[in-house]
Amino acid sequence: MKDKKMVDWGTVNNWICISFCSKVGPKLAHNFWTKLADTCRIYGMAFNSVPVIPPLNASPDQVEEVLKTLYRKAMNKLQQNKELDLLIAILPDNNGSLYGDLKRICETDIGIVSQCCLSKYVLDIKGPYLTNVALKINVKVGGSNTALAAAIPSVSDRRTIIFGADVTHPSPGEDSSPSIAAVVASQDWPEITKYAALVCTQAHRKEVIQDLYKTWQDPVRGIVSGGMIKEHLISFQRANGGHKPERIIFYRDGVSEGQFSHVLSEELDDIRKACASLEPNYKPTITFIVVQKRHHTRLFAKNHNDRKFADLKGNILPGTVVDSDICHPTEFDFYLCSHAGIMGTSRPAHYHVLWDENNFTADALQTLTNNLCYTYARCTRSVSIVPPAYYAHLAAFRARFYMERETSESGSRLGSSRSTRGPDGSVAVRPLPALRENVKRVMFYC
Repeated sequence: MKDKKMVDWGTVNNWICISFCSKVGPKLAHNFWTKLADTCRIYGMAFNSVPVIPPLNASPDQVEEVLKTLYRKAMNKLQQNKELDLLIAILPDNNGSLYGDLKRICETDIGIVSQCCLSKYVLDIKGPYLTNVALKINVKVGGSNTALAAAIPSVSDRRTIIFGADVTHPSPGEDSSPSIAAVVASQDWPEITKYAALVCTQAHRKEVIQDLYKTWQDPVRGIVSGGMIKEHLISFQRANGGHKPERIIFYRDGVSEGQFSHVLSEELDDIRKACASLEPNYKPTITFIVVQKRHHTRLFAKNHNDRKFADLKGNILPGTVVDSDICHPTEFDFYLCSHAGIMGTSRPAHYHVLWDENNFTADALQTLTNNLCYTYARCTRSVSIVPPAYYAHLAAFRARFYMERETSESGSRLGSSRSTRGPDGSVAVRPLPALRENVKRVMFYC
């Protein structure tokens, strides 16, 4: 990041700070945020050096009460029609459920994006850490960190939306906790760097995403359609001058080969229904790709000392693609190592193209996927899987913090549970609390 600027810098005018660590008082907090604000400005952001109200020290067991009080005081001091842009929270190194509680309260109750920092980094401030935090803050307030120097091939010619989807399941032994589905979608075309996210709960260990498209009976309007795909398409349309996407590329994470046909038939049908619900004759072309990272295939250069094919550690070079010999003889799949291995042996991602109405050539789709891996917001390197799938995983992981926790009579926290059994023994899944609108618009999950 030396001598570099962010592509689309965000603005932090109104912000507040709170410390839940007894080791970090107002003086240390002031020193930290001053250096953080300076770093953000170096990379192009507009960052006000002074918080709306003085920083506050609080006990972790009073997180909800303290956050709401701090928010009310800040909003009372701000002029009308102004919003808080950011909350900076300093947490103890061992913070238990504090991080999850803070994120849940900020994103579903108060309506403010937050940046948490561990006390060990506040007490020993280092430049690379401040740079990483600045990258996160910029996308959380609506900015964009990186973009490719040239237009992204295969998507710049027609208005395109790129989806990423993932389902995370509860830990083994939890037989009633719901699974959580997350779907992210690009909002800016043709740059394709900003992704909005939607999350929902669904039946225990159900792999097919159930809320991609849904209908329900409204007492006034009759049968109403909705779902995550439709909401993302509407959001894209608003962000792009009223134009709907002409092409959909859907990267799906977390599907095993035995589930390919079932997931494809269900989710592709839901995508088409969601498009038709916007406009009867609206039929964008769809490409459906499954991303797999959990496999045992490793790629090696024939000669580890040949720098045309291997780096200094002996790993294959980023951008290496294999689409023959070890791939399926008839289906469209390929291995792509898009990242440079830092430690150990690089593991390539395995991409399966299950459906392709866009008639991409193998080279075009491989180049597109590799190029997208350089647009990941949280670092300045290429990543190992395509960013929309990565973001969907982050959003689904974040949503698990939103699930209510049961509290015993002694006040101790028990396991999270959002499912209840009905009289017939079936498990009813209660929905997650809704994200606030201003949070939903930005990449809060980074």
